[in-house]
Amino acid sequence: MSMQLVTGNHAAGHAFGLAGEANRGARGAVCGIYPITPQTEIVEYVAKFPFSKGEVVPVESEHSAMGVCLGASMNGARSFTASSSNGLAYMAENVLVAAFYRLPIVMAVVNRTLGPPWNIWADQGDSLMFRDFAWVQLYCETSQEVADTTLLAFRLAEDRRILLPVMVCMDGFIISHTAMEVELAEQDQADRYLPYCEVPHRIDSGHPVTTGGMTFPHETLAHRKELHEAMQRVPEVLEEHRAAFASVFGRDVAGAVETYRTEDADTIFVTSGSIATTMRDVVDKRRGRGEKIGMLRIKMFRPFPADAVRAVCTGAKKVGVLDRNCSADRGGIFWQEICAAMQGQGHPLIQGYLTGVGGSDVIPKTVHEVADDLAERTEAGEPVWKGL
Repeated sequence: MSMQLVTGNHAAGHAFGLAGEANRGARGAVCGIYPITPQTEIVEYVAKFPFSKGEVVPVESEHSAMGVCLGASMNGARSFTASSSNGLAYMAENVLVAAFYRLPIVMAVVNRTLGPPWNIWADQGDSLMFRDFAWVQLYCETSQEVADTTLLAFRLAEDRRILLPVMVCMDGFIISHTAMEVELAEQDQADRYLPYCEVPHRIDSGHPVTTGGMTFPHETLAHRKELHEAMQRVPEVLEEHRAAFASVFGRDVAGAVETYRTEDADTIFVTSGSIATTMRDVVDKRRGRGEKIGMLRIKMFRPFPADAVRAVCTGAKKVGVLDRNCSADRGGIFWQEICAAMQGQGHPLIQGYLTGVGGSDVIPKTVHEVADDLAERTEAGEPVWKGL
């Protein structure tokens, strides 16, 4: 391994290249590519990667980029792509197909505000609109986590107990374009960590079948139940592959949730993505003032880690949820999930805060304002907007 100063986009592209090359002894790798800010550098990196047995396919739209991945994965290749914002929305039909066909496609999503009006800055609304599409969703805090989680995503997606696509998400520009020190994996490590991709239901010309044909309601019901059960298996399988990652790479990669100074906290702030870095600093400063506060970072949003959330938050008096997204009329999406998870768990005060929506800055001053507001509350209210 080598420590290099690289961006999140570079980290994702590098991991895609290693993962694809690691399947050279099987059916190779395929990446459908179409550019969109701020993810374009990822597919540019992949386009230059010297695959021994792989194909990078430039296409005319994001819809087609995912279509290439569908065809490749159905034929047993290791398949991946990247997108953002309205490009992700444009491929929506095929995003759904990937999950319903149980194809282990990995997609890097560089979170960017959906438009119009057009905005190229960070907002999680693009990936979160797919929260019910049976994709595993992982939200990264740093470029190192992007690099490691991308490799982990392939092993998780291709596990026969799962066989579901995975999104690896990062905040646009904040992570995608900021250079950080990253310990980049070597090809031999990727080879040891990633078994050959085997799609058990791949197309076999010797035994032709119809895929995606008309079904009756009871068959669709059984199909949806299978998807539901596969998602429920993800947390346990994820832990297995995290342990294998540590044995190969000599470092941990964060699991479904990450806690910081929550052991004795009576106030817990829930975050995801890059906001967690700022929140961690605020926790330290307020701990220095004698306040018992901590942080819970949600990395895996789908399937939602409800048990882990309850284990951390049940003893708290107050929970503040910082969302870089907004569901119109309902507030932050993570806040909604936390409220649902905590039903019947002693009812701590749970307050939602809309911070960083549309890419507005979430600086320490903003987070201190959130902490001050929560400290003064005796009851929860409507979601509070910050950064207007």
